[in-house]
Parts: sequence; C-alpha cells; structure tokens
Amino acid sequence: MAPTMTGSCLCGAVSFRISGAFQSFFLCHCSRCRKDTGSAHAANLFSSKATITWRSGQDSIKTYRVPATRHEKSFCGECGSALPRVQLQDGLLVVPAGSLDSAVPIRPNAHICFANRAEWDERLEDVPRMDGLPG
Repeated sequence: MAPTMTGSCLCGAVSFRISGAFQSFFLCHCSRCRKDTGSAHAANLFSSKATITWRSGQDSIKTYRVPATRHEKSFCGECGSALPRVQLQDGLLVVPAGSLDSAVPIRPNAHICFANRAEWDERLEDVPRMDGLPG
C-alpha cells in the first residue's frame, strides 16, 4: 500500500494529500532557492510516481516561474506559503518538506548547489540552540 501524507499552507486555505513514495529529498543552496524560502536552503521532496490530490483551495495557488529557466515556485496567494507543484517538463512532483502536516518519511539525500551557499551558512552546528523563543 502506498504511503499517504497530508499538507497545507499556513492560513489553511490550501490543503492536499500525497499518495505514493518520494524518491529523493534535497536541500538546495542555490541563490534562487534561498530567495524562494528566505532561508539558507530549500528543502524539497521529489517523486516521479506519487500523486497529489488538492483537498481545498486549489484556486488560491499561484505559481511563479523565473523567465527562461526551469525554476518555479508555487505558493498560497493568501499567506505566501510554499506549496507542491508538478514540473510540467518532466512530470516530477516537487513538495516543499515544510508544507507537509504529516511526518516527512525520508531523510535528506544531499545538500545540492552547496558551493553557492550563503556566506553565513557555515558551522551552524556551533550556533547555540533553544527550545523556544529567545527571552
């Protein structure tokens, strides 16, 4: 039986179900993915076999594609949360790991475009850790 996962955006306008397994999970450090997320890297799951069913809010989804590239991002038009997309050129389902409400079933395979990482994205394991917000 194929695994099933659910996900949604931050405001709850969009929700979805994924049926099937992911083949890979990459943490991409390219400058476009850093712009997409506002963070050190994107964390995306990939599958050529899993399917997505939109449970609500499909009309709220917006997609932006960087002109003359394959780079695109789907997001909720209400809250801006990153959302899954199917890359039309190859039929690959791309799911932002943070959009899942279910546990992510696999660990990342690799950091990609690592040579392009942000200059501050080094030795982060040495940065102090807190279980809550700073006081």
